[in-house]
Amino acid sequence: MLKNYFQTAWRNIIRSKGYSALNILGLAIGMAVTLLIGLWVYNEYSYDRFLPEYQQVYQVKSNYNMDGNPDTENSTPTKLAEVLRTEFPGIEYVSETDWFGDHGLKVADKKLFIDGGQVQSDFLKIFQFALLAGNANTVLKDPYSIVLTESTARALFGNEDPLSKTVRFDNKNDLKVTGILKDLPANSSFQVHYLVPFSYYEQITPWVKHMRSLPFGSGNAFQQFVKLKPGVSWAQIAPKIKDIEKRENDPNARTTEVILQPMKNWHLYTEYRSGREAGGFIEYVRLFGIIGLFVLAIACINFVNLTTARSEKRAREVGIRKAIGSERKDLVVQFLTESFVLVFLSFLLSIALVQLALPAFNILTKNQIHIPYSNGLFWLLMAGFLCVTALAAGSRPAFYLSSFQPVKVLKGALHVGKVATLPRKVLVVLQFSCSIALIISTMIVYQQIQHAKSRPTGYDLNRVMGTAMSEDLVHNFDALKNELIGKGIAQSVTMASAPATGINLHDDISNWPGKKAGQRMTLGVVWVRKDYFKTLGMQMAQGVDFDGIADKTTVILNEAAVKRLQLKQPLKQNLTYDTTRTIIGVVKDALMISPFEPADPTLFVYDYEPAPGVMMYRLSPQISTQEAIAKLGPIFNKYNPSVPFAYFFEDASYAAKFNMEMLVGNLSAVFAGLAILISCLGLFGLAAYMAEQRNKEIGIRKVLGASVSQIWLLLTRDFIFLVFISCLIASPIALYFLQGWLQKYDYRISIGPGVFVAAGTAAIVITLATISFQAIKAAIANPAETLKAE
Repeated sequence: MLKNYFQTAWRNIIRSKGYSALNILGLAIGMAVTLLIGLWVYNEYSYDRFLPEYQQVYQVKSNYNMDGNPDTENSTPTKLAEVLRTEFPGIEYVSETDWFGDHGLKVADKKLFIDGGQVQSDFLKIFQFALLAGNANTVLKDPYSIVLTESTARALFGNEDPLSKTVRFDNKNDLKVTGILKDLPANSSFQVHYLVPFSYYEQITPWVKHMRSLPFGSGNAFQQFVKLKPGVSWAQIAPKIKDIEKRENDPNARTTEVILQPMKNWHLYTEYRSGREAGGFIEYVRLFGIIGLFVLAIACINFVNLTTARSEKRAREVGIRKAIGSERKDLVVQFLTESFVLVFLSFLLSIALVQLALPAFNILTKNQIHIPYSNGLFWLLMAGFLCVTALAAGSRPAFYLSSFQPVKVLKGALHVGKVATLPRKVLVVLQFSCSIALIISTMIVYQQIQHAKSRPTGYDLNRVMGTAMSEDLVHNFDALKNELIGKGIAQSVTMASAPATGINLHDDISNWPGKKAGQRMTLGVVWVRKDYFKTLGMQMAQGVDFDGIADKTTVILNEAAVKRLQLKQPLKQNLTYDTTRTIIGVVKDALMISPFEPADPTLFVYDYEPAPGVMMYRLSPQISTQEAIAKLGPIFNKYNPSVPFAYFFEDASYAAKFNMEMLVGNLSAVFAGLAILISCLGLFGLAAYMAEQRNKEIGIRKVLGASVSQIWLLLTRDFIFLVFISCLIASPIALYFLQGWLQKYDYRISIGPGVFVAAGTAAIVITLATISFQAIKAAIANPAETLKAE
C-alpha cells in the first residue's frame, strides 16, 4: 500500500510538471532561508559552549552609581580578585586579566604585531582551551614566559618545535615559550594570539603596582573571571559577593554591587540596564529566527493555495476512490504522502541552495558557518524539520480534498473553486502581509542608517591614518613626527591613548565647581599630545587647545562634559583628576563612541608622560594615499625596527560603527526579497490556474466585445484588492515593532507615511508584473480555440 502511495504521488507530480515545479521551488527557497537562518542562530548560540564545564564559568562585573543610575562595567576593583580567591570556598579558580591590544613579537627576522592578553596563572584552568604542548598548571607560572597559539607559533618558528625557545616581546624582553594553544575557534569570545603572565605585566608596568596600592573601592582597571566548584551554583555565590565592597567599609567606594554574568550569555547579552542583563545581540537573533519562520510559512501557504486551487482536477479521483471503497483516512495518507514527496524534493534542492549561498552569507555576516554533514544530530533535526514542514504544507490540502462527497463529485455538482476561495484569499493576504512588513522594515533600517551617517560628526577623519604605538614608537615619536611633516607626507601628527573613534577609559573626577556632597561624576578620559585637535579636525568652542598651553595642570573638556558638570563659565575653573587641573578650553562635541547616541562627556588630558596608545597622522593634500603608504613603510621601519608597519584609516573605523545596522538592513533586504519571490511564485501559479478555469468565460466575453484591457482588469483586480488589504494589515504591525526598535537609538528618524505608501506601491507593482503575463496571455487568446468544443 505504501509503495502504491509513493507511485501515485510521483505520477501526479509528473502529470502536473509546471505546478509541481512552482511548489518545489517555492518550498525549497522557504526551507533554504529557514535552514540558513537556523544555522546562523545555532552558531550565535554556540559561542563559548564548546569549552568543558562552561556552565561553571562567570565574568565578574561591577555596578556603580552614575548620577543616580546604576551603570555596569567590565572592570572591577583590583583587590577584589584576592578576596574572591581566599574568602569564598565555593569559587574554585580566579583570574585577573587585561586584553592589552597589539604588541610586537620577534624571532630572528620574523616580526608580528598582534593582539594578546595578560592573564593570571589559573586562566587556563578556568578556560580549558586545548593545549597542544605544555601543562595548564605551569605554563603561566614564570613571569617571563609566553603561550602562543598554533598559528602564531608557526608564523614565528615555521616547522620548528617552539617550546623553550624565546620570543622578543616589544623589543624589550625575551619571553620563553612554555605552551602552544590550539587555535581558538571562531565562536570563542576570546580571539587572541598569545598569553603573557599577569606577573610579567606587574613587573614592567609601574601603573599596575600603583593600582594595587589603591583602596578597595578604587582602581577599577582589569577584568576578572571565576570558575565555581562542581555542584556550586550561581544562586549560592551571587548573593554573597553582591555587597562585598560595602563590607570593606571603603568611603571612596564607587561600586554599588558586584555581579556575575555566566559565560553562555557573554556573546548574546551585552547590554545592561539598571545593573541587570537587558538584551544585546540576542534581540537580532530572535528577530531573524522569527523572519525565518515567516518565510517558511509563506512557502507553505503557496503549497496550500496551489494544491487547493487545483482541487477540481483531483475531485473525480477522490470520488472514484471513495466509490470503490477507500476510506477518508486512506485518502488523507495518500495526499500527505504526496506532500511529503514534494517537501523531500524541496529539501534536497534547499540543501543545494544553502550550500551555494553560504560563501556569500559568511562574508555578509563575518562568520564561518557550514552545513554539518557528518553530524548525526543535524540529520535528526532535519528529519523533524522535514516532517513538520510536510504536515504544515500538506495537512489542509489532505483533509480538504479527502472531504469531497463522491455523489456530488461524480454528478458534476461540486464547484470546488468557489468553496475554497475565502480560505485561499485569507492565506494570500497573510502571505503578502508578512512580505510587505519585511519591505517596510528594510526601508526603515536603511533610512535610520542614512540618518545617522548624515549626522555631523564633529571631526574630519578623511585621510587620517592611525598606527598602534609600540615602545619604540613612543620613544622615537618626536623624531618620527618631524620626519613625516618635513618630507611632506603628513600635514599634522599626534598621539593619544585611544583612536579618534573610541574612548578606552572612563574614570571619576573627584572635585569640580559646584559639586554637591556625596556626588560622583564619571567622564571619558583621553590622554593626548599636541596637535590632537588639529589632526582630527576638531573645533574649539572656547579657550585654547594644548598647542598654546600644555602641561600636566591643564585640561580641555568637550561641550557634553561642560553640560554634565553644569559649568556656566568653564574657562580657568579647576577640577581634580589625579591632581588639580585648570580648564583651558572647551572643544565642540565629536561622536567618538556611537553615531546613534549623544556625544560622550569627555576630559582631554595632556599626555606629558608618553605611554603606548595610537599615533594619528593627517596626510598632506599634496600626496596621494597610495604614494603616502609606500613612503610611510620605510620610515616607520627605521624608527620601529622590531614591529612590521601596520596602519588603519580612522574614517573606516567610524564606518565600522554601522556594521550591526548594515547587517540587519542587508539581511532584511535579502529575506524580504526572497519572501516576495516566494509569494510571487504562488501568485503566478494561482493566476495561471484562474486563467485556465475561466478560459471559456473569457472567450465569450471577447466574442461579445470585451477588450484586452477589460479582460486584464477582470483577472487582476481581485489580486490587487488582496494585496491592498495586506498593506492595511502590515503597516500598523510594522509601525508598532519598528517604533520599538528605534527607541534604542537616541538619534533616530521619525516614521512618516511615505514609507508605507512606497512599500504598498512596490508590492502592487510587483503583483501586477507577476500576474499580468498570465492575464494578458488569456486576454489575447483566440476565442475560437477556447469555444470550439461548445
